[in-house]
Amino acid sequence: MDPHPPGHSSIGMIPASHAASVCSGIPSSAELTVNTIYQMHFDFVWRCLRRHGVPAARMDDAAQDAFLVVHRKLAGFEGRSSLKSWLFGIALRVAHDYRRASERKGRALGSEVVADPDGLADASPGPLERVERADSIRLLERLLGEIDEEKREVFMLAELEQMSAPEIAEALGLPTTTVYSRLRAARMDFERALDRRRTRQGGGSDGSE
Repeated sequence: MDPHPPGHSSIGMIPASHAASVCSGIPSSAELTVNTIYQMHFDFVWRCLRRHGVPAARMDDAAQDAFLVVHRKLAGFEGRSSLKSWLFGIALRVAHDYRRASERKGRALGSEVVADPDGLADASPGPLERVERADSIRLLERLLGEIDEEKREVFMLAELEQMSAPEIAEALGLPTTTVYSRLRAARMDFERALDRRRTRQGGGSDGSE
């Protein structure tokens, strides 16, 4: 399980008084600050970074960098896209930078298993439930690994983050029709992958790899 920064302390370096605010295009009339966005969407940004290849050891730094970008760019956010789509784009670029830097240093991020990107296997369940959850997470990762990257990204945003097709289109810079097309194809690929795994298990395999 990835360690969240205690108390989400990594944003503490950004004074609230220095956070830019934006009112236009926000569904609620409340003024947004970096700290408000941090409290509302830290978990979402964290998951995006992990799912896009930032290793556990660099997560604190990556999350801090993402919210520093939010701090720098918030004044220019005009609400033309949803806040969540905007944050996803920032997280995606930060994750890309971390992957590229790690690859330059010769570290193979693809070999690292994202064991629990959602923090599902927390300390509260008993040992058996924790094992069952961990097995489910590993199975999900394997099934997602059988979907090509473009479709997988749309699938994860729709199914795991519950983002709408227009939000996904904004976040990825795609036409909405393309999002719908990739999502349909991804769902079919996911079901086929699941069926193949069930067939292998029915044939005597325990499904472990």
